[in-house]
Amino acid sequence: MRETRGYGQFCPVAIAAEVLAERWTPLVIRELLCGSMRFSQIQRGVPRMSSALLARRLKELQHAGIIERRNSASGGEYHLTAAGKELFPVIEGMGVWAQRWLRHDHLEPGNLDPNLLMWDVRRNAAGRLPHRDPRYVAEFRFSGVPANQRCYWLVFENGDVDLCYKNPGFEIDLFVSGSLRLLTEIWLGHVTIDQAVREDRLRLDGSRRDVAAFRSWFALSMFAPAGGKPSGQEELAAT
Repeated sequence: MRETRGYGQFCPVAIAAEVLAERWTPLVIRELLCGSMRFSQIQRGVPRMSSALLARRLKELQHAGIIERRNSASGGEYHLTAAGKELFPVIEGMGVWAQRWLRHDHLEPGNLDPNLLMWDVRRNAAGRLPHRDPRYVAEFRFSGVPANQRCYWLVFENGDVDLCYKNPGFEIDLFVSGSLRLLTEIWLGHVTIDQAVREDRLRLDGSRRDVAAFRSWFALSMFAPAGGKPSGQEELAAT
């Protein structure tokens, strides 16, 4: 029997909510659906969640049959079960709905997180670099943030992408400069790269080839297509 306080209802929505509506649980599932398997990878996708709470939520998801823990040569990994994989349209639907009806909340100062943004950018950039130089380095500079969150580096090498929080010491191929809010807007699909460059809010400094490559490897959020459409409030205002 599932250990939960429960709602005391037979309604399937209530039963599902007992498992899925706990604080942080949908975000942990999001990370697993996005390909994170190790504890450290999942935690980088929920940087404001404590390690103790993450460990507890993972155990609860195991108990509910949504994930399973497997041992590998390099340590434990968490994998979605068939039940867990079927949650993809649920999580996707939540994100699309928020893009349509809660878009004004996305860019509240308290919701802007450069560590989370860069982890998402790094994850989606893997395997997307169009040219095959031995090494390619992009430096991101955010304005309007504390000094310790101002600079990040993505290092493309050997088919992988590493996110660095300190200068890796390599030659920089592309400099990306803009506010954290702007890069988040672009990531969510609210503003296009071309629009941001045209308005001189985003600067891309590098060779013509490397600037062009940015548009290929800077893959947007899975919710970006919904972010490029009018919001529900905008549609209501137009009627």
